[in-house]
Amino acid sequence: MPNINLDGKTIEFKQGQTIIEAARDHGIEIPHFCWHPKLSVSGNCRICLVEVEKMPKLVIACSTLASEGMIVHTKNEKVVAAQNAVMEFLLINHPLDCPICDEAGECKLQDYAYKYSVGESRFVEEKVHKDKRVALGPRVMFDGERCISCSRCIRFCDEIAKDPELTFVKRGDRVTIVTYPGEEMDNPYSMNTIDICPVGALTSRDFRFKARVWDMSSTNSICIGCSRGCNTEIWVRNNEILRLVPRHNEDVNSYWMCDHGRLNTFKNVNADSRINSPQIRKDGQLIEKSWDEAVNEAVSKLKLFTKEQIAVIGSAYATCEDNYIIAKFAKTVLGTGNLDYIRHIDPSFADDILRTEDLTPNSLGAELAGIQPSKSGLDIQGILNAIKEKKIKALYLVEDDILEAFPEFENAIAGLELLIVHSTNHNRSTALADLIFPAATYVEKNGTFVNVSGVVQRIHPAISVVEQDRALDGMSMSRLDKFGTKWDRWAAGKKINALPTWKILTSVAKAMGSKIKFNMAEEIFAEMANSIDAFKNLDYDVIGELGAKVKSEISNNVKVS
Repeated sequence: MPNINLDGKTIEFKQGQTIIEAARDHGIEIPHFCWHPKLSVSGNCRICLVEVEKMPKLVIACSTLASEGMIVHTKNEKVVAAQNAVMEFLLINHPLDCPICDEAGECKLQDYAYKYSVGESRFVEEKVHKDKRVALGPRVMFDGERCISCSRCIRFCDEIAKDPELTFVKRGDRVTIVTYPGEEMDNPYSMNTIDICPVGALTSRDFRFKARVWDMSSTNSICIGCSRGCNTEIWVRNNEILRLVPRHNEDVNSYWMCDHGRLNTFKNVNADSRINSPQIRKDGQLIEKSWDEAVNEAVSKLKLFTKEQIAVIGSAYATCEDNYIIAKFAKTVLGTGNLDYIRHIDPSFADDILRTEDLTPNSLGAELAGIQPSKSGLDIQGILNAIKEKKIKALYLVEDDILEAFPEFENAIAGLELLIVHSTNHNRSTALADLIFPAATYVEKNGTFVNVSGVVQRIHPAISVVEQDRALDGMSMSRLDKFGTKWDRWAAGKKINALPTWKILTSVAKAMGSKIKFNMAEEIFAEMANSIDAFKNLDYDVIGELGAKVKSEISNNVKVS
């Protein structure tokens, strides 16, 4: 491979790479505002000026191609002087409002002012004033005075979102950004411009003024808005999720995520509809009960039915580990082959960027984990028809709303003799349930999802639910009720007693005489890796933070692209 000399160090580069790209591949950062690895080059911020020997003047690293034998200086006296000059120019009209700016702590202008500026201004005239608090669209707010005209947002709308909505108007120090006449910035990916804005010019109308980055904790996770499984960071303060942002994974979502996933996939966690304890229906009313009482009620009721009269519905919203235990519970404890999950498909939601027609994060994972009817068992439509015909009399529904998906079967579901539901929030199905177990949300547990491309990915607890893995090890449900503060959390002013579905089912199975026992989600995945071909040779360490591909074909005729 060809080489260049960068600050005295010889590094290799790929043909066609620019200086900034070659440096980045070797962990060397050249300062930049307008350049982004997934956008076209505009070359208008000039902070990436470097000196190339035998060239008559400084060049911008973002658009200058690397060539064999090139000698580049990024830190010598001429370059440092140029960086100081560029920063002084950019800061001349920039407002001194860092204390109230949402970008504080994540701002490239702040960082570079500290690293590459002289630390004081010679400008004594009045700064140019521009429009502030301009709603470019329903989700993005614009502050013209903070904008440094890097054009990242304009190029993103043109090149990634494929929806040109923004443009520059005016010239010189009066230049600003506006939407085209009659347009607003409402494309489904508009909030990515907030992430890539290097200053605080573009802010989220949902997150605005809620917190500073140093007040929050960040946890790597996965978006559950569709089967793409975009990699995300969950940002939390005071045990409340305040925002989701995309996390770079070139094999899944690159640097992006859609606005739906960003805004609509976590609001249920702190909603008033959260189920805050096990509930049993008595005299037509749902009454809060202890975990032991709920488990004992489930066992006594389930024993009243034959295996042919029971059906279990898993969930494409639940983790692979949850679904593995669901399948194990249905087949070995209840002895039923009437097992399936609900498909949530909406072709109108899909696009050619990231969004898929499958609105759930783990359809493929549910199938791989065993959520499929046995040869003599019923699939989802067969289960519904059998409920209508009174052949299925008991339904165990996990982390889904069957009435939202099949509202025409409401009368049939209402006629069941037993409906047990695991749910995070109250919904149409819990309104008919005889017994409700509060399930942990995806931000409160460990586990894995398999996306549409067959990449298995990790989720982690982001809010302060105690490590329930250790709490349940050797501890009875009654003791958990007594010492619940060790694993409960506070949300929306209510105490939420929620457990991952696999823990609830192992407790019910144990009470029914089964030997199913796991202490951690990782142990379940280890058994899956030993028993399911698709997960062979995988573990949580191999999956890591960027995921791993499952085996391309498995014996259950589930094929992965």
